[in-house]
Amino acid sequence: MSRALLQHLELLRNLGVKELYRGSSSQADLLQSLSQRYSSCQNCPLGATRKNFVYGEGNPNARAMLIGEAPGAEEDRTGHPFVGEAGKLLDKMLAAIDLSRQDIYICNILKCRPPNNRDPESAEREACLPYLLEQIDIIQPQLILMLGRVAAQTLLESRLTLEKLRQSVHSFQGIPSYVTYHPAALLRNPHWKRPAWSDLQKFRDHYLSL
Repeated sequence: MSRALLQHLELLRNLGVKELYRGSSSQADLLQSLSQRYSSCQNCPLGATRKNFVYGEGNPNARAMLIGEAPGAEEDRTGHPFVGEAGKLLDKMLAAIDLSRQDIYICNILKCRPPNNRDPESAEREACLPYLLEQIDIIQPQLILMLGRVAAQTLLESRLTLEKLRQSVHSFQGIPSYVTYHPAALLRNPHWKRPAWSDLQKFRDHYLSL
């Protein structure tokens, strides 16, 4: 991921950041500070069309991160990830494996909503990926769950279908990573809920072993 790390450094330079201080600040304070710093980002055209920059939220000391593709209309309106009907379903999915938003950290690859919820373009993904890499570096999760085809294909640099990607435990930045359906996809196709439950059980078993 050297290219992504270089992009991250270039992003910070473009934002006027000359030095990085971790010091004694807690992860929560650091994430909050970065969210505010990046909220005016104009590194891709989505900065001109968004209502809110949706950075991410949850437990800054989480053992697991959930990563989706991009904010939708409700996320763009509120500035919070995974709200609306898809967010309610995600809450139920987490509750089914005895987790809640307070246990995990949740975010998207993109921090701004693409118009009409279209798939993120390559340039948009590349512009936002450094933010995600930084979040991962700060939180240091031991497990990742990728929600949906776009998130999985982007992070795993793969063109495989979601069905094939779901069949393996992957490694992203050295972190064991699982793939399952995005909650919005499950709302459109309820017959996918059974295989999604199988994915969640595998993820839960790994989480409990940490």
